[in-house]
Amino acid sequence: MHEKLVIIGSGPAGLTAALYAARADLNPIVFEGLLAGGQLMITTDVENYPGFPDGILGPELMDQFRKQAEKFGTRLHQVDVTEVDFSTRPFRINVGADEYTADAVIIATGASATWLGVPGEEKLTGKGVSACATCDGFFFRDKELIVVGGGDTAMEEALFLTKFASKVTIVHRRDELRASKIMAARAEASDQIEMRWNSIVTEIHGDDLVSGVTLEDTVTGESSEMAIDGVFVAIGHKPTTNLFLDKLDLDENGYLIIADSGGTRTSVEGVFAAGDVADHVYRQAVTAAGTGCMAAIDAERWLAHQE
Repeated sequence: MHEKLVIIGSGPAGLTAALYAARADLNPIVFEGLLAGGQLMITTDVENYPGFPDGILGPELMDQFRKQAEKFGTRLHQVDVTEVDFSTRPFRINVGADEYTADAVIIATGASATWLGVPGEEKLTGKGVSACATCDGFFFRDKELIVVGGGDTAMEEALFLTKFASKVTIVHRRDELRASKIMAARAEASDQIEMRWNSIVTEIHGDDLVSGVTLEDTVTGESSEMAIDGVFVAIGHKPTTNLFLDKLDLDENGYLIIADSGGTRTSVEGVFAAGDVADHVYRQAVTAAGTGCMAAIDAERWLAHQE
């Protein structure tokens, strides 16, 4: 089965790319993945996506994305791509036993937060447990929060949360931060931020909302309880790029490298990237959608040039 354009991934980036590609008469096919919809599928209230002044549930927003892409002729398949070959043209994409060929490919497989993996975390995600201060900080005005992590991201999250929270405690497993000196200094200088050294979260408590955590001292092994209103996990993100190892250029953290500054072209001509799979800085639905639009336009122009 030969396709002019294949899109791998179905979050805001992939479905926006599909919308633009379909309207450009490229007749795109989207392999959504078995877990279709991206990170918004595990997000409750989305209040910072333009056009929804009253907010919208994450899964509902993604349903709107899908309906709009389908309206213009996008074909959606909720299956996982199992193998790709970008070494020759047309490109080969395998979905189990089925093989597709494509003139161009847009990769929008996204990234996911690295979670703690402790009891209570999954149950309370979206109910006081978050991996995005920019997304959810507004909901915690005058609350007491913890940020788990010791790198620059954790410091950025903690400092951002001081705009809303009454107090932020940074919980770090060691006795010194991994963050850059300037970010560490900013966090330590804040009157609203406290440091909890040599500590890990072993359990998150709460029925419908987070009410507290259990902390373990990594030196003594002693456990203690801490009442808290929210837990922000900032121990890293992992891009979904295992499929592209040795096929495309990745950076040291596994993100796809964009070959043209300000564009979406990867290291292989005809293969484009959109969304969090190539973005370790912003990681927002609106920026993912924006790069999805860019990737579709880049793919359309590249295909026209080939013809």
